[in-house]
Amino acid sequence: MAGALYLTQEGLDKLHAELAELKGRRKEVVKRIQDAKDFGDLSENSEYEDAKNEQAFVEGRIQEVEEVLRMAKVAQRQKGSKSGVDLGCTVTVVVDGGEETYQIVGATEANPIKGKISIDSPTGKAFLGKNVGDKVLVETPSGKIEYKIISLN
Repeated sequence: MAGALYLTQEGLDKLHAELAELKGRRKEVVKRIQDAKDFGDLSENSEYEDAKNEQAFVEGRIQEVEEVLRMAKVAQRQKGSKSGVDLGCTVTVVVDGGEETYQIVGATEANPIKGKISIDSPTGKAFLGKNVGDKVLVETPSGKIEYKIISLN
């Protein structure tokens, strides 16, 4: 990974919580490995194999989260900012006759089902810098979609 990785404060807090949880699991996994060793023959010990696999996952994820945290920069949207849509803001739009609300987030936080759109996605990029009242046209695999921004927070 190169350069800064932008996150919202919520995303940063979730990563810190996940890291603490993973580090807590380390002790449990080590105990499971030790308990499995006590069963004897490791070559046919599925409990030992499962614990070693979990240990590999936990350690790998710890390294991944620590790397993201090292590179993380928190987006701070200024109250009353007139700069338009930016990382961390919430955008309410009219699309296909209905209202939708999206939060613009960093790539690691994106979850379109929960209304969290990556700043790097076509929709996120199209919204950047736009203001209330602007119409935004987004090219998608299924055709063009028009959004009208009705509020920003």
